[in-house]
Amino acid sequence: MPKNIVLTLTGRDKVGIVDSVTRLIAKRDGNVESSRMARLGGEFAMLMLISLSESELPKLDQGFTQLRGEGYQISLLLTEDDEKKYAGWLPYEIEVNGADHEGIIHDISHHLASQGINIESMDTSSAPAPMSGTPLFTMKGIVLVPPNLIFHAWSDALEDIGDKLNVSVRIGMVK
Repeated sequence: MPKNIVLTLTGRDKVGIVDSVTRLIAKRDGNVESSRMARLGGEFAMLMLISLSESELPKLDQGFTQLRGEGYQISLLLTEDDEKKYAGWLPYEIEVNGADHEGIIHDISHHLASQGINIESMDTSSAPAPMSGTPLFTMKGIVLVPPNLIFHAWSDALEDIGDKLNVSVRIGMVK
C-alpha cells in the first residue's frame, strides 16, 4: 500500500533538476501528488508530496546519492495520517498587498497562530512597482479556522493589523 512522503530539495539552480528528481520517483513506481517549486535568490527549492510503496523508500533515498554529492540537500519524511485533524475547520483565502517592509509576514502569521488558525499554504513575493520601482509586497494564502472562532473577531483584528502595517488585507471563503 502506498505511503505519503514529503520530499524537500534545495540547492543551486540548474536545468534538468526537476527531470532528475521525477525520474527517480517514477523509477520506483512513485507518484507526485502535489508540488511547489521555485527559484529563490539563484537557488532552487522543491517541495513535493509523493506516494510510494514503503518498501521502495530506502531505494529512492539511495537514488539521491549523486544529487547529494552535487551539494543538494534532500530529505524524505514519511507523513502521518492526520486527515481528521482539521475536520470541520473552515478554509479562508487571505490576500495581503502593499509597500514591502520588514515584519509583514511575521505580524500576520503571529496573529493567525495566536488565534489557533492553521496556515495551509502561503505564497509571498516582492516586486518593483511599474512606475516608481518601490518594492510591492504580495501574500496569498489559505488558512484553516477552527469552527468555534467567530469570523469577525479574528478577521477584523487581522484587518486592523493590516492598517497598522499600511497594507490591504482581503479575506474570503475558499470557493
